[in-house]
Amino acid sequence: MNRNQIIRTLSVVLTLALVISLGASLLQQHGTAGAESITLSQNATVVSSPFTEAVKNVHGSVVGVNNYTTVTNNYGSYGSFGDFGFPFNFPFGYGYGYGDGYGNDRGRDEEPEERLSGSGSGVVVAQNFVLTNYHVVEDASRVEVVSGENTYPAVVAGSDESLDLAVLRIEGEFPIQPVVLGDSDVLNIGDWAICIGNPLSFTGTTTVGIISALNREITNSTTDMYGRRIESVNLMIQTDAAINAGNSGGGMFNVAGELIGVPSMKYTGSYMSATSVEGIGMAIPINVAKPLLEDVLSGKTNDAQANQQSSTGLTTADKPRIGVTVANLNTNLSAVANGVLPNGAYITEVEAGSPAEKAGLVPGDIVVEIDGTIIKNTNAMISLLQNKQAGDTANMKVYRVEGLNEMETFDEIPEGEYIDIVVELAILDSVTQ
Repeated sequence: MNRNQIIRTLSVVLTLALVISLGASLLQQHGTAGAESITLSQNATVVSSPFTEAVKNVHGSVVGVNNYTTVTNNYGSYGSFGDFGFPFNFPFGYGYGYGDGYGNDRGRDEEPEERLSGSGSGVVVAQNFVLTNYHVVEDASRVEVVSGENTYPAVVAGSDESLDLAVLRIEGEFPIQPVVLGDSDVLNIGDWAICIGNPLSFTGTTTVGIISALNREITNSTTDMYGRRIESVNLMIQTDAAINAGNSGGGMFNVAGELIGVPSMKYTGSYMSATSVEGIGMAIPINVAKPLLEDVLSGKTNDAQANQQSSTGLTTADKPRIGVTVANLNTNLSAVANGVLPNGAYITEVEAGSPAEKAGLVPGDIVVEIDGTIIKNTNAMISLLQNKQAGDTANMKVYRVEGLNEMETFDEIPEGEYIDIVVELAILDSVTQ
């Protein structure tokens, strides 16, 4: 082997040694990087979302709300002229609706049956008080609040149908911590929105989005406290956080865990088109709910459910009266069913020279309230008046449509107005109220 061959051989050996050395170094570095990667994944819990702490603080304060209604199937009740298109429930001319005028039904009823009508969500906003949507507890005969495995009886302490809000009071011990109320007037488009509720019975579901818009004008068709249909326009918070059936009445929170809104509705599309809608939900700003909350917590409410009266029949002739004849409006009438006219006691006659005439009541007036109590039928009105003495006054609110008593049908009824009238009761000879 000559000198050149020896040099070439040494070069090859050195090159192989260098390659092996570099390969070992790379393998060592790769192994170290792999170990560091595994260590990081094991400690990934240190990276938390901006929502974790807020959700932990308020999650238990969002509860379920169950609405139970009592259903009675009626068979064989006497028919009435009203069923055939006449304005009033005059069963064969007696003028006091179904039954005998003394609270007794002449029909044959099944036993009342209680059913779960629907479920929604609510948020504990004060000790023993839960804020929810009105439509969650609408027409409920019994309301129940659910937290985990525990259920608590509740009553509607205050509500506002036009705002779609209701406040429930828990009867008895209720250990759930209230949330902190935020300020919805300082919200900005793009702020985080955390929604917690019970959609489709998945309790405590948490969804997150942003505030997509503020002051969205949403028109709702509702009824006033007397049953007359009205349209109201509410300003809502729009969000793309997922809201589904059962979320109603739950909470919309900011990242500080403050309650900023009450999820109320979700847009899913129009039945008139095939267009589907995703990510458009509406919530009621918490500042809109604060006046109702303050009224309830201070004991000052004007809730129709709390003011309903039971029927006790006609009064006797020696009781003081105001001098009117009343009848129930047929609830099957489109004008009543559609809310053109309110519920109440319809005045068919006013006795000449009576306290009612002197106070300004006229035939066609519909008595909807007496002394702050909602009147839904004649028996409720009679029940209130029979407890008064001669010389006592009744502060009455009536709904008046000019010429209503002279209309042959109630197909087209012009706009009326609510009027406050004070009537002094007196002993009268005639058998009127």
